[in-house]
Amino acid sequence: MIPLRDENPTERTPIVTILIIITCTLVYFFELSLPESQLRAFLTTYGVVPARYFAADVSGSPAFFPLISYMFLHGGFMHYAGNMLYLWIFGNNVEDRLGHVGFLVFYALCGIAAALIQSAATATSTAPLIGASGAIAGVLAAYLVLFPHARIVSLVFFFFFVTTVALPASFVILLWFLLQLASSFQTLAGISTGVAYLAH
Repeated sequence: MIPLRDENPTERTPIVTILIIITCTLVYFFELSLPESQLRAFLTTYGVVPARYFAADVSGSPAFFPLISYMFLHGGFMHYAGNMLYLWIFGNNVEDRLGHVGFLVFYALCGIAAALIQSAATATSTAPLIGASGAIAGVLAAYLVLFPHARIVSLVFFFFFVTTVALPASFVILLWFLLQLASSFQTLAGISTGVAYLAH
């Protein structure tokens, strides 16, 4: 099931949501322009490396800026595209309700909390944490609280049959959270998945 759009109109232009999407897009194309070695260094510098925050024997001091910059980095097209799709569908309505400044502060705090939670659970990891999905998970939670009965038009696959169905936001979002919760047990069990499920 892939959400495509919601049937929940907004009253004002979601300026912050649009600016976040534009920034993530520009950064993603910049990442594509980098040679592999430079890309690894770039992600390590501007991503959140858990060991820098929670392992005392790792070189490199913790810094605040990566807790913001990591939200604009992505590890591939599907990672980038999926995050931007979810942000566009759900972010505009949350921004409409919270206001531009309120939404920006909420988005940033969710992203910072997500990074710290994931980092605490993988304290010795030197792999950089990147992506907007932690912040977007906070947006989904806000949407669930604010608009539980809104309809989300979703692409549904059933074997070879594909159709679109308008589903309640509560169903779509809670299903997503349950999938993240189930997958997060792999992280807690020490199994590396390459996905920051606890951040979600």
